[in-house]
Amino acid sequence: MSDDKHPSPAAASAGQSKFPLRRFVPLVIVVAASALVLAMGWQRQLSFGSLVRHYEALHAFVAAHEVSAVAAYVALYIAAAALSIPVGVYLTLAGGILFGAVLGGTASVVGATIGAICIFLIAKSAIGDYLVRRAGPLAQKLARGFRADAFSYLLFLRLVPIFPFWIVNLVPALAGVKLRTFAAATAIGIIPATFVFAFVGAGLDSVIAAQQAAYQSCLAAARPDCRLAFHIDTALTPQLLAALAGLGVLALVPVLMRRLRARSPAAACERADHA
Repeated sequence: MSDDKHPSPAAASAGQSKFPLRRFVPLVIVVAASALVLAMGWQRQLSFGSLVRHYEALHAFVAAHEVSAVAAYVALYIAAAALSIPVGVYLTLAGGILFGAVLGGTASVVGATIGAICIFLIAKSAIGDYLVRRAGPLAQKLARGFRADAFSYLLFLRLVPIFPFWIVNLVPALAGVKLRTFAAATAIGIIPATFVFAFVGAGLDSVIAAQQAAYQSCLAAARPDCRLAFHIDTALTPQLLAALAGLGVLALVPVLMRRLRARSPAAACERADHA
C-alpha cells in the first residue's frame, strides 16, 4: 500500500520536469516592452540631434536640480539596459556631456550594472536553470566550462565591446553563472570603457555649445540654411577601440595561465598520482 504523502520517485521526477509557465511572465513583459519601444521608435528620441536641440534646457535643469537629474538619468539607463535597447554608448556620452566625466561615468556604471542584473535575473529565473538541466551533454559541458572561468570570460566580454551588451547579459544567465560573479564582472568590466566614453562626452560639451551658438546666430540672421546636427563618429576612434581590446586581452590572461598549468608535466603527474 503506497503512502499518498510521499510520492514515488517517478512521480517526483515527473513533477520536477514540468516547467511552470508563470516563470515566463517577467520575461514576456520585458520582451513586450522592448518590442513596443522599438516599434514606436521612442529610442530615436535618444539621439545627439535631440540632445543638441535641448542642450540649454537640459543644462539649466541639471544646474538647478542636479540630484533629480542624476536619478532620472540612472533610471533611464536601468530601463534601457533591462529592455536591451541599444543606446548604451549614447547614454554614456550624454552622461559625460551633462554631468562631467566623473559623475556621468559613475552614474552610467550604476545604471548599466543594475539594468544588466535585472535582465540577468529575469532570464535566469525564467529559463536559465531549466535550460542547463535539459540541455544535451555537449551544451552542459560548455556551460560548465563557462562557469569555471566565468569571471574572466565576462570581464573580457565587458572590457571589449565586441558583442552587444544584451547578449552578454543573457548568455551567463543561460549558462547558470552565479549572480555575484555576474554582478562583479559587469561592474568592474564596464568601468574602463564607461569612463572613457564619459570623458569623451565631457570633451564634446564645448563642441556642442559652439554648434548651439552658431545655430542661434544663424537663426538670428534669418538665414534659410540653418542646420543643427551632431555626429559622434569622430569620437569612436580606432585608437580608442584598440585600447579597449587590449584591456580585454588582459582579462583572458588568468584563463590562459590556468589552461597552461593544467597541461604542464607537473599537473599531469599530479593527476596520475590521484588516479
